[in-house]
Amino acid sequence: MKVLKEIKNNLLRRKEITFVIESNSNPGFKNSKKSIVEKLKAPEENVVVKSVKNNFGTREFLIESFIYDSKVDKERIEPKFKKEKQSKKAGGKE
Repeated sequence: MKVLKEIKNNLLRRKEITFVIESNSNPGFKNSKKSIVEKLKAPEENVVVKSVKNNFGTREFLIESFIYDSKVDKERIEPKFKKEKQSKKAGGKE
């Protein structure tokens, strides 16, 4: 794993990291997140993988990710997915 760009965003309380990983197949979001947690020693609940990109025919994957300072910051900024919203609404009505 090679870090290409690392920016500290104080306004959103996160690090924005772009790095390249070599793999024979697409590492996917879960494996990319594991790699970030292992390499950068960040808590798993604070890591968000935004994208995994590849140029056809190469074994290098460009991964864009955010590491938040805390879980609260992540929950405040990251969008809620439709399934999560619906499950919370259903749980609140019962």
